[in-house]
Amino acid sequence: MAAETGQRSLFGEILDWMLAPLLLIWPISVALTWLVAQGIASRPYDRELGEMARTLGLQVASAAPLAEGRSARSRYALAPEAAALLRADETDTVYYQVLGLRGELLNGDAKLPVPPEDDVIVPWELHFRDEDMGSERVRVAYLWVAPEGMAGSTQTMLVQVAETLGKRSRLTNEIIKGVILPQFVILPLAVLLVWLALARGIAPLNELQRRIRSRESSDLSPIDERRIPDEVAPLVRAINDLLARLDQSISSQKHFLADAAHQLKTPLAGLRTQAEFAQREIDEGRSEPAELKRSLQQIALSSQRAAHMVNQLLAMARAEDQEHAAQRSEVNLAELATETVRDFVPRALDKRIDLGYEGPEPDAFSLSLLGHGLLIRELIRNLVDNALLYTPAGGTVTVRIVEDPFGQVCVLQVEDSGPGIPESERDKVFQPFYRALGTNVDGSGLGLAIVREIAQQHEAELTLDDTRPRRPGQQPEADGQGPGARFTVRFHSRPMSPVQD
Repeated sequence: MAAETGQRSLFGEILDWMLAPLLLIWPISVALTWLVAQGIASRPYDRELGEMARTLGLQVASAAPLAEGRSARSRYALAPEAAALLRADETDTVYYQVLGLRGELLNGDAKLPVPPEDDVIVPWELHFRDEDMGSERVRVAYLWVAPEGMAGSTQTMLVQVAETLGKRSRLTNEIIKGVILPQFVILPLAVLLVWLALARGIAPLNELQRRIRSRESSDLSPIDERRIPDEVAPLVRAINDLLARLDQSISSQKHFLADAAHQLKTPLAGLRTQAEFAQREIDEGRSEPAELKRSLQQIALSSQRAAHMVNQLLAMARAEDQEHAAQRSEVNLAELATETVRDFVPRALDKRIDLGYEGPEPDAFSLSLLGHGLLIRELIRNLVDNALLYTPAGGTVTVRIVEDPFGQVCVLQVEDSGPGIPESERDKVFQPFYRALGTNVDGSGLGLAIVREIAQQHEAELTLDDTRPRRPGQQPEADGQGPGARFTVRFHSRPMSPVQD
């Protein structure tokens, strides 16, 4: 079973989307600050280290030629004052190294690593690199020196000066502290300002919520769109559209209920009148069997009318129920039509009406409808019932099914030989409780309204025309052969699924 989705706060979601990137960017900012601080801290110390290496290189290059009896190490040895200066740093240790023309150590620290073999040798060009001396990390400034008096020679000497990273690390940490520490004050302040700004920006939504909550349940007037943010305007317009449709639906329901109450009042009043009349006749001792029988017949007729009216009202409510109509399955239209015709045969025989079916047999029907079987059956029943009501004795009523597999359309037709319906009234007959004047037909006036509602639920096309051409002033003939009415319902269909054994 899927877990229920919790209610989400728009305020909290916007705040999350604003603060989450901020909290993600902050560590990246710290890392970038550390890298920049390292570059800033290294620059002055690199300049100082490079000057020391260049000064040592100048001293090595200007050394006197090798004198007899003097060693090469003493020849390139630093002056005591210079050596003391290199060792005078209290924080870091400074190392130096001088290598001869053949790479031999002339002076300095032998443990200082030499540059990579792929380095390009350019005399007097200063270079920097990082190295490890034992457990310490050092910064090395080095250059190749061409000795004086050896013009035209390609041989050079290597001079290197190295320094540990204590002062650099301390300066880097000071820079980071100076930049990061204020952010611990700025970041909470920024969060607070964002919170206040969001609370201020979402205030119109709270006002809109208050206005909607303060409405009466019967107030379906549109919400005022002039005092709402532009971002919420489409939502308010959609709500106003829903309110308008809801108002129209409630008005239609009220009108329908008023008409239904009016229509039910007549048979119920007749039922009460006949019952009171029969009771009065019995009380006065004038109860003739024929009179009582006539009263009982009237009571039965009134109750039948009331029951028919209630059934039609229930059918109308069922047809308008969207959730009920959405439960669809494959429907065999030919099977529903033949069953409905079979049910109405006794009534047609009583009225001496020829009721028939034309179309494929149910087992030979090749198309199916995706719809609600009970509602489609109700549609066919109301069309046949309407045709039998308005067709005089001796007339004909035909239920016809025509299928078009190529166009995937299935057509239901119910036609009669009754008086027909004038063009001026063809739109009105589908309205609830409308009955044409002068027909003297006892009906509820809901049958065709139910047909239209079910057709709309199934996205079918409903049309009404004459069965045969109408002549001016034509009246139904004695044999019941009038212009007639033909109701046509065009359903979208599809091939029937194969029947499984």
